Amino acid sequence: MSAAGDGYPSDLTDEQWALIEPLLPAPRTGRKGGRREKHPRRRIVDAILYLARTGCQWRYLPKDFPPFQTVYWYFTWWHDDDTVERVHDALRVKVRQADGRCAEPSAGLVDSQSVRAADTVTKADTPKP
Repeated sequence: MSAAGDGYPSDLTDEQWALIEPLLPAPRTGRKGGRREKHPRRRIVDAILYLARTGCQWRYLPKDFPPFQTVYWYFTWWHDDDTVERVHDALRVKVRQADGRCAEPSAGLVDSQSVRAADTVTKADTPKP
């Protein structure tokens, strides 16, 4: 929580956390069961969301979050093992279903504003509209 004790606008609500928590991988443990995680996973996720929302640098993460090195470690672990993508996909399905839509999109859209030409194509080679 923030110094004032009321959290940040980017913090998860209890309902949001209930959706995300089961999608996270089980804690890593050693051969003998390992030690408990030092920081609550919810605070790790809140820290990642704070960074994404504010755009601040890792080192400028407020001190009431876990250390930035810890948050960064979890972020890279979850990114590399596709946890981030699985959470995104699961939440997209829930949002679409809540809107009464099919769980999976049926079409995609690509336009010239969002796709750049290859570096090997010169302006003279591109067709005129």
